[in-house]
Parts: sequence; structure tokens; C-alpha cells
Amino acid sequence: MDMQYNLVLFDLDGTLIDTLADLAEAVNHALGLRGYPLHRLEEYRRMVGHGVRNLVKQALPEGAGEALIDAALADFKAYYTAHIDVHTRPYPGMQELLRDLHAAGVRMAVASNKFQSGTELLIHEFFPETPFVAILGNREGYPLKPDPEIVGEVLRAAGMPREQAILVGDSGTDMKTAENGGISAIAVGWGYRPMEASEKYRFAGSVAELRALLFGPA
Repeated sequence: MDMQYNLVLFDLDGTLIDTLADLAEAVNHALGLRGYPLHRLEEYRRMVGHGVRNLVKQALPEGAGEALIDAALADFKAYYTAHIDVHTRPYPGMQELLRDLHAAGVRMAVASNKFQSGTELLIHEFFPETPFVAILGNREGYPLKPDPEIVGEVLRAAGMPREQAILVGDSGTDMKTAENGGISAIAVGWGYRPMEASEKYRFAGSVAELRALLFGPA
């Protein structure tokens, strides 16, 4: 097969795995402890993707102070970590795709805005046999996507040039991250914020289409 890229950076939530229900339940838990109104699952679809602090801040009543956000975030993280895989599952076909990419010699990394410990927990549970060159989430002192720092980190870890790398994600934030980092991108259509085809990036409406784009002509 004529591989199109030698390094693939995967977003996590909404790209590799569906985490929305567990995220929603954990935030609603933090809200319920304080007697605040809860949100429906579909409302959370519009809130995720910018780090858990921003997620909790959006879910709280408007004007919430930093102390309240910090306290609710702590309750969210405690609950979420304890219930991180109740509903969460990889998207169908994704585990097989990563297995086949590895077998073909393609290197892979995770580039997420999810907090680091949560990112690592989920990757180790659902993709334990995939030797990622880097598993990067939201860490103190590092900017969130779409800042290109995470792209640079992965490229340095893999020792590969930008021309050989591509980012796969489900949001405009991911596409902007790739653009800012000077690498190619594929938007997937099964995530939390519907993406459509664009002249700026390739588009995969299914895991099968993503496989075809990554592997190239047989």
C-alpha cells in the first residue's frame, strides 16, 4: 500500500472514542451537588472540546466566580475519574484501524484538550496495544489547542518533518490546530460538532473513509 502519511495525530473525544455521556453525567453531578439546573446530553455536545475547566464554566450559571469554578471542577474530576468508562466506547472500527496503521509502520500520537490523567486512562484502557509516540492532553503550563505547541511536541517526539504528519479530529479547533502547526488535516463527521467537507482539509464521513484516506490506493 502507498501510505499517505507516516505520522497521525489523533484527537480523542469525538474522534477516537465517544465520551460525551460520561462527561455529561460528571458535570451534572457537580451541578447537582450545588442545586444548580442540570443540562441535557445534547447541550453538552456544544460545550465540549475546550478543556474541562471551560466545560464546567459553561455549565455553571453565568457569572460564576473562579472559586466556584475551581470547586465544581474538583468535584467533576473526582466523579469523572471514578466513572470514566461507564458509557465511553471507541467508535466502531477505530481499534482495528489503529492496529492496522501500526502494522503498516505508521506512527501515531494523541493530541487532546482533555485533562492529561483522563486522556491517559482512556488510551491505556481502550488502545493498550497501540504504541503511541506521545499521549498529550491538557497539562499545566501548556496551551490548549488550537495553539500549535502540541503539534510541535509530537513532531519532536516522533522525529518527523511536518510534511509527513496529519491531524485527525472532529472540530474546527482541531482543523485550526493543524493549520497553525503547518500540517495536513482530516475532519471526521461522527464527532460532537458536525464537520463538512472543505477546501482547507480532507473529510471522512466514516471510519472506512478515514482508513481509505490514510492508507491511500491499494
